[in-house]
Amino acid sequence: MSGFTGTFRLARLALRRDRIRLAIWVLGTPLIGYALAESVAGLYPNERTRLGYAETAVTSVVARAFNGPVAGVDLGAVVVTETYLTLALLAALLSTFAVIRHTRQNEETGRAELLGASAVGRYALLTAALVVVVGANVLAAGLLAAAFVGAGLPVAGSTAAAAAIGGVGVAFTGVAAVTAQLTVTSRGGNALAAATVGAAFLLRAAGDVLGEREAGGVRLDSAWPTWLSPLGWGTQLRAFGGERWWVLALPVALLVTGVALAFALAERRDVGAGLFAARRGPARAATGLLSPVGLTWRLHRGALAGWAVAVAVLGLSMGVAGHEVDAMIADNPQAAEAIALLGGGSELVDAYLAAMLGLFALTIGAYVVQALLRTRNDESDGVLEALLATPVSRTRWLGTQVLGAVLGALALMLLAGVTTGLGYGLAVGDPVGRVAELGGAALLRMPALLVVAGVVAVLFGALPRWSVALSWTVLIVFLLLGQLGAILDLPQAALNLSPYTHIPSVPAADLTVLPLITLAAVAVALIAAGLITFRRRDTPS
Repeated sequence: MSGFTGTFRLARLALRRDRIRLAIWVLGTPLIGYALAESVAGLYPNERTRLGYAETAVTSVVARAFNGPVAGVDLGAVVVTETYLTLALLAALLSTFAVIRHTRQNEETGRAELLGASAVGRYALLTAALVVVVGANVLAAGLLAAAFVGAGLPVAGSTAAAAAIGGVGVAFTGVAAVTAQLTVTSRGGNALAAATVGAAFLLRAAGDVLGEREAGGVRLDSAWPTWLSPLGWGTQLRAFGGERWWVLALPVALLVTGVALAFALAERRDVGAGLFAARRGPARAATGLLSPVGLTWRLHRGALAGWAVAVAVLGLSMGVAGHEVDAMIADNPQAAEAIALLGGGSELVDAYLAAMLGLFALTIGAYVVQALLRTRNDESDGVLEALLATPVSRTRWLGTQVLGAVLGALALMLLAGVTTGLGYGLAVGDPVGRVAELGGAALLRMPALLVVAGVVAVLFGALPRWSVALSWTVLIVFLLLGQLGAILDLPQAALNLSPYTHIPSVPAADLTVLPLITLAAVAVALIAAGLITFRRRDTPS
């Protein structure tokens, strides 16, 4: 029997398990790309506005760190600069999570051992996961290229831009193949892969910050750290700016190297084991773990810490960039109008700060969904049945999960407001005042996050089998309506479907209390409905 026996059947099984996740990934990527391309095209409609954007992008340290270099003044080059990092990080994280889910998680739950009892080769499980994830990246990249062309961009540049983003996903597929061999838990494998993504971002940012501007031009020659980062390779392809197609060989080389190393490591370990030995836990559990609250904190503290670091870094950066807003769009009335629409006010800097807080609220909504969907994982893995066999009631258990997610979101929103206020305050010389102002403004976004928590609770209680897919779909709809609805001039009835639409855009607009009270009441009703439906259904379901 070959080491790859059963690969095709396992790939079909992976496609069957992830049919909804993969559909959202493959179809969502081009939809987001198309929407962003249309938005950027509206903001920078002519060469004069694009030239101003490029000059600011190449001179601003914040812009170079977070957007990377701009390849020219063509519309496509500006679109790539504005969209690349978002789409590339999505591709990297989705690829690593998918590989870990179909390799290390299968070993952790015992599925791999069960499958190994049949005619399945030693490398089949890993190979099947790699085939599915690489195929998803290639298909998503192809559709993204078509989306860019549909938005009116040239074919060659669109193909290069989509290939750069697909290449990031392919590169981190190889990284995840290795991290899956190192730890004994899927959480550890995901943590190592996510840390690699973070390191890649920092290397790319350092290389672009240290880069040199070409004499008399708007192009940036990145320094050597960029070439050490898979995220940096995509920017060096220079889509819409004299494409360097040979750069695409780098992510393929990393994939091949990672797969070869993963196969070699798989030979040196037992099924279910990792190259890094698991640490022994204490002989007696901490007292806090005896309650649902203590257990919830223990399970969520790692993810919350990672989110907190990311939010703090982005908050400081966005706050410092606020001081540059006037200079960045002084000659671009379209961009000023877009920021006013997003921020809900006419004062440009306040509208920008309000828009950034709104973006943080949307992003932290992903934390709420992620934290609450752990309930479905506990139910699917059999953990919930063991917990409910104790004196803990269903209402208390799910209520604790909702409370933990909401408190985590509260801490993250406060951190976002404080760090954004600190960054802007340091730039303008008023850190204390700005921290207080934006910290309070950030907390006003909490009712929208409470509604997100309520929606997930209802879906988990009423439609457990579909709760994962539907929860993420709802959040994506909120994201598109909240960030692009006003710019795309969607009807108000559609915008009203998102709870974020009803949040007052402080500090750009005056505070109104009634929408906050209404959203809080809707959230309480949704959470109550989730608790009731969960009590009345079977578990597992």
